[in-house]
Amino acid sequence: MADDKEAAEALIAELQKNIKDAFAVFDHESNNSVDVREIGTIIRSLGCCPSEGELHELLAEVEEEEPTGYIQLDKFLPMMTRVLLERKYRPQPEDVILRAFEVLDQTKKGYLTQEELTKYLTEEGEPFTQEEMEEMLSAAVDPEKNIIFYKDFAAVMTIDDT
Repeated sequence: MADDKEAAEALIAELQKNIKDAFAVFDHESNNSVDVREIGTIIRSLGCCPSEGELHELLAEVEEEEPTGYIQLDKFLPMMTRVLLERKYRPQPEDVILRAFEVLDQTKKGYLTQEELTKYLTEEGEPFTQEEMEEMLSAAVDPEKNIIFYKDFAAVMTIDDT
């Protein structure tokens, strides 16, 4: 029983170290606070993929009563530790992502054009912002052919969850 408790404590310590390290990257003033606009990036860097709605729920949980535009580490750390322990907001597996791209590729050519992908991701569902779209395209587009080979990109989008 003591081994289980030690293992759990070690896991929590490792998770909290990772959270603090990710937080510190954006703590430019070294005052244990970051701009609220950076929280999504921090959460995603820790392997979580919440929707924008879920991200806003997380922010509401850690924001001060009177929003200051900054999130404090002492509020973020316990919330993010819980999220990681509960394995919330896990990324979709590669086969699910690939099937989604295949649905968009109605002619079954094995790729999408930038225009097609932009249309689907900015006009349907929870639309991507222009910045998100540019970031995705910079990673997805084959520079020689100027198209997205989605089978390769689906593999890049997944996180090895070992």
